[in-house]
Amino acid sequence: MTFLSDEILQQKTSQELTMMLYEACEYNVEEAISSIEKKDYMLANKKFQRAVDILERLGVGLNYEAGIIADELDALYNYMSELLIIANIEKNKEKAKETANILHHISAAWNEAIFTQTDKQSKTVRARTNAYEKNALYAD
Repeated sequence: MTFLSDEILQQKTSQELTMMLYEACEYNVEEAISSIEKKDYMLANKKFQRAVDILERLGVGLNYEAGIIADELDALYNYMSELLIIANIEKNKEKAKETANILHHISAAWNEAIFTQTDKQSKTVRARTNAYEKNALYAD
């Protein structure tokens, strides 16, 4: 996992930051599972705590004016946090894997939405450029 400077983070859109949080959360859950398998319970605890912290940050960043999807995501974040806390206490890989699976699906949907939005923006820019080129006069 690479570390990013504050300057680079400030250049990211809120959608890209959310994507990065999903990736970091997935990474920490996978590391926690791996640590349990290695019986490194201190590291597993640390990774579980980081993942729960990221889920809290994702919940705080929700825009509740966006509609029911924000409420549904909040409920999912709370559910995953509870699963991770139980997984951490019990050192239960299955609960952690369930969380990793949910995270994977949410992250994949988020990435698809971001790239779909980016593609639409690119097409709009191209359409504007083409319209400009059609109306531009070239003098020789």
